[in-house]
Amino acid sequence: MEIKNYTEQAQSFFKMLPNDWQENIIPFWEELKASTQVYILMDNGALVAGGLLFSKCPPDMLYYKKEADKWFKKGYIYLGFIYVDETKRNQNLGSLWLDKVKGLYPNNGFWLSIEDEKLHKFYTRNQFEKIATVKNQDSLEESIYIFNPWLIF
Repeated sequence: MEIKNYTEQAQSFFKMLPNDWQENIIPFWEELKASTQVYILMDNGALVAGGLLFSKCPPDMLYYKKEADKWFKKGYIYLGFIYVDETKRNQNLGSLWLDKVKGLYPNNGFWLSIEDEKLHKFYTRNQFEKIATVKNQDSLEESIYIFNPWLIF
């Protein structure tokens, strides 16, 4: 498996995302692509997983911009739209993608938010720590997680 920067071919990655995710990224892509990287995992030429690395607050997170800006100012990169092809799930590809991204940016911390608490175990297993809970635009709770490479022994 290899990781590739797919920023220039981002639309190919977006096509594999669920429709509601596409609605949150595609209309904003032109303004975001200068500060966002798309990394995908390829398996024998097939795109099997990917995600976005943001260096500034995307439009769908403006409801907690103050919290976001705090992490961006500390040099953390926001991970969003992390997705594994449905036919390839339960093969540790999400963890592999995270490991490869961490390897590309060994001097950076990362942060992300989740709405689905079922993902808590996945992110803590991948060395992320839950640090806060915020309400999203629909007044549902989201958990914020960070990965801090300086605290790993």
